[in-house]
Amino acid sequence: MTARLLLATRNPKKLDELRRILAPRMPVEVLGLADVPAFDEVPESGASFAENALIKAIEAVKHTGLVTVADDSGLAVDALNGMPGVLSARWAGARHDDAANLALLLEQLSDTPDDRLGAAFVCAAALVTPDGSQVVREGRMPGRLVRRPRGSNGFGYDPIFVPDGHSRTSAELPAEQKDEISHRGRALRELVPFLLRALDGHDAEQLSE
Repeated sequence: MTARLLLATRNPKKLDELRRILAPRMPVEVLGLADVPAFDEVPESGASFAENALIKAIEAVKHTGLVTVADDSGLAVDALNGMPGVLSARWAGARHDDAANLALLLEQLSDTPDDRLGAAFVCAAALVTPDGSQVVREGRMPGRLVRRPRGSNGFGYDPIFVPDGHSRTSAELPAEQKDEISHRGRALRELVPFLLRALDGHDAEQLSE
């Protein structure tokens, strides 16, 4: 019987990414929030990526009883002292989309010299089980920003972010190549050993570090 894992997101691209990462490693059916009965989602009120990831995962487990992974991720720009950070998804306001966030960020950086456009994508991925076990892992993808969006493979700030060691933006990279270096891919791969134990029905002591 295939194990079921909930990824606490409504973003289909995040679901596809987790499925690609886990498929070679374990037989698992990855569900999203659209696949389970609806519940009131609490605000992401944490001051860090890790806090927000845990908030989402704990709430999803409480309402579904499923082993759950949640992530919180965003872009940390050197010239903005690490912002947008945890506000990345709503940088232009809660009612605005990725394009508005990206446009606002580029406008804010319009007077910043090219050599100060360093940035990193950061992700905290939290695993929470029905017995209350919690594991959080963080991944980073350092790089730099460009001033014009390029590519259509990614989402969010991908079109203006060039990972270190690459000349193409994250949105220009093939999905499998991006998974290998991405902040989310790194964080989720760190969780795989714990996921294997949790989905095999091991107890909290076996899941803990």
